[in-house]
Amino acid sequence: MARFKIPDGWVVQAEADLTPVLGWSLPALRRVWNARKDSAAPWWKENSKEAYNSGLDSLARSLESWWKSRGGRRAGRPVGFPRFHTKRARASVRFTTGPIRLEPDRHHVTLPRLGRIRTHESTRKLALRIENATARVLSATVAKDSDGRWHVSFQTLVQRTTTRPAHAGIRHAVVGVDVGVKDLLVVATPDGAEVERVPAPRSLARAQVRRALQRKASRQQAPYDPQSKHKRLPSKRWRRTQALIGKAHARAASIRRDTVQKATTRLAQQHLTITVETLNVSGMRTAGGARKRGLNRALADAALAQVRRMLAYKTIWYGSRLVEADRWYPSSKTCSGCGSRKPRLLLAERSYVCEHCGLVIDRDLNAAINLARLGETHTVSERSPAGSGPVAGRGAMQETESAPAGDAAGRETSTPPQHPLDQTGTASPQGEAA
Repeated sequence: MARFKIPDGWVVQAEADLTPVLGWSLPALRRVWNARKDSAAPWWKENSKEAYNSGLDSLARSLESWWKSRGGRRAGRPVGFPRFHTKRARASVRFTTGPIRLEPDRHHVTLPRLGRIRTHESTRKLALRIENATARVLSATVAKDSDGRWHVSFQTLVQRTTTRPAHAGIRHAVVGVDVGVKDLLVVATPDGAEVERVPAPRSLARAQVRRALQRKASRQQAPYDPQSKHKRLPSKRWRRTQALIGKAHARAASIRRDTVQKATTRLAQQHLTITVETLNVSGMRTAGGARKRGLNRALADAALAQVRRMLAYKTIWYGSRLVEADRWYPSSKTCSGCGSRKPRLLLAERSYVCEHCGLVIDRDLNAAINLARLGETHTVSERSPAGSGPVAGRGAMQETESAPAGDAAGRETSTPPQHPLDQTGTASPQGEAA
């Protein structure tokens, strides 16, 4: 018997009348699917089994994240119960079994159900590693971008040595990197010299054609009628306009990704120790409402979180060291001349004016110098939080106790599922071709 509490008291229900308990791990969901697929979806043989496996894997991960978030065992913002994807969600599928291989001509790949497909880019680099037995393909993911182009990405295990390219000489031993909306990167040394300043691409803001297309789409027949509040068949002109809008977004994303990739590669190749901030970018965009809409759009367009993510693996590739400053380290509020700290620094103040020593300096350069000096004195382990202590965070209005980057709140600190490989959808090593 089971007891349930209701507003008027308790209800006793027999166990036989309750819904049977179903496990939500990937193997349990697979067993339920295999038992019901013939009756619930008799057309399942027309598609690849990987299409269903990808959905089951996403459901298992989502349920686990929701359960951990509900019990307070998951860092970051609360996670709701899983919902179905909309038609506008990115279409993707992951293949973990079947024929997955790169063809010898370096311009074709073979995937299950899809067969032999020609690629726009050459697969020479990955194919050479597979031929030399220094790489092994685990899975392949096919996804569609907003421009309508299909991409295939391979998850591989690569054996590589930590080497620095011969053309990339060491410029500085320690540098600090400050990221921002106006200037994407400001790089400085501990002695106060500015090494590099990379302007923010602002690719989305410069895509003026996007705004004109969106205004044009608003005047066309969309799938939803706001007056009758019913769905309707969209017009062909609306579909063409949406395709052009997707193309503009894809171009903006490509420009942004190209800028960040090139800048982080230069940093990892030319400097030995790189100190960056641990910013909660998603948390910076949560509050504010309509009055902060422009800043939120600029933060999303700058892709600040991608800088630290790319430096994390590129510093391993090229033998550099990445030092991540604590989230509450006051890099912008601290004077790089005398070390005094301002209790309040508005975002509109683009120059740092010290009230003690009279130093006037660009605020981004001042923050980069402080980060470089932090990296110079930080001699603990690689990629561990630095600068901890009860100091005010960047932009904080009060003294706040610092938190390690892995335990602080924010969407970027989400805890990945802790499952064995056979329960997360990741296939066992298959070699060159499965």
